[in-house]
Amino acid sequence: MNIAVIGTGYVGLVSGTCFAEMGNQVVCVDNDQSKLAKLQNAELTIYEPGLDILFYRNIAKNRLRFTNELKTAVLENDMIFLCLPTPQGEDGSADLKYVLNVADEIGKIIKESGNNNYKIIINKSTVPVGTSVRVENKIKAHGVTNFDVVSNPEFLREGFAVEDFMKPDRIVVGSRNEKATEMMKSLYEPFVRQGNPIITMDNESSEVTKYAANSYLAMRITYMNELANFCEYVGADIDMVRRGMGSDTRIGKRFLFPGIGYGGSCFPKDVNALIKTASDSGRELKILTVVDKINKEQKMRMVEKILDYYSGNIKGKRFAVWGLAFKPNTDDMREAPSIIIINKLIELGADISAYDPAAMETSKYFFGDRIKYAEDEYQTLENADALLVLTEWNEFRNPNFDKVKQALKEPVIFDGRNIFAVDKMKDTGFAYFSIGRKQS
Repeated sequence: MNIAVIGTGYVGLVSGTCFAEMGNQVVCVDNDQSKLAKLQNAELTIYEPGLDILFYRNIAKNRLRFTNELKTAVLENDMIFLCLPTPQGEDGSADLKYVLNVADEIGKIIKESGNNNYKIIINKSTVPVGTSVRVENKIKAHGVTNFDVVSNPEFLREGFAVEDFMKPDRIVVGSRNEKATEMMKSLYEPFVRQGNPIITMDNESSEVTKYAANSYLAMRITYMNELANFCEYVGADIDMVRRGMGSDTRIGKRFLFPGIGYGGSCFPKDVNALIKTASDSGRELKILTVVDKINKEQKMRMVEKILDYYSGNIKGKRFAVWGLAFKPNTDDMREAPSIIIINKLIELGADISAYDPAAMETSKYFFGDRIKYAEDEYQTLENADALLVLTEWNEFRNPNFDKVKQALKEPVIFDGRNIFAVDKMKDTGFAYFSIGRKQS
């Protein structure tokens, strides 16, 4: 199939590359000239495990190319994916200006060209319910009629996006037209050969499904964080509670790990967008309002523990930070708990030396020269009073604790991701503080 992907951000680049891997001809469109120059020079612009192999292979096979020519891409392709940003507005709503502006441009291009070939406009961006109708109206306003708008939300986990795209749990297609639905099924059939479903529904239900899924997962994480804080208070161990809960098949084991709050480009934005959409509709989702509030408070839990240990005064203290990205296997720092925690520690007079395996360059956008950037995790420990673990990268899980202990001024670790065992920390002589577990 001939596919145009509008937008080469995280979703667009992964989607375009994976579609090309299945033999489709894919052109990705972007108006960011610096990003476009890198992509045209076969340089990846995001960090995502496994993407590089597919990216290079499909460029070499001439199945994947990049351009700023929206007109050519629209006219030469029958399936046009909108993978555009929908940033959070000041009121919490999803800002649809990029999606709607491109829809308007598509309508103009088709009208002015006189090209009446049938096209499907597929919205892969995360958008509130009703957006398909708004996109459709933008295009119809130019007198264009031979097209359909489909909702096809993505369910990609950063760090596992290639695996999720190539072997999806499910494909959701929101469509009102049988022809469009069958074309979408044909496109995705190679990705679901093991029997995972392509679920078809109306556009509105598809749009709600994406927000509902992400908000539910955010709610699970938030519940576990609240439960972890309760366990600390009553002397219980959240790890034991988690195992007891997760063995219940009605609950399952995933997304039950407590920590310092969720972040990233999806959960915070999607929760707030659904809160705003529900409020505007007159059917407030009260539980999500609480989820958002608790998550913001949880990001400060680490700071509270640090202040408790140092009797409220950390001026002049230096903290080694392991991990800056909002989760491992990505360089994404959008809404990362590390930003809130580090900024607060700096405000209180502390110095920070930090390392992340992938997000060092990204972090400079958020911190500038206000922190020291180390070359590896052990360099952060030089002259540090304590170690803070803020992202659960695998390479941090089994360090040389003798080396850590020797480098720190005193053996203190604040573990916001519970990656170390409490008993081991006690045996090695560390003062160890984690989330929802007894202090060593």
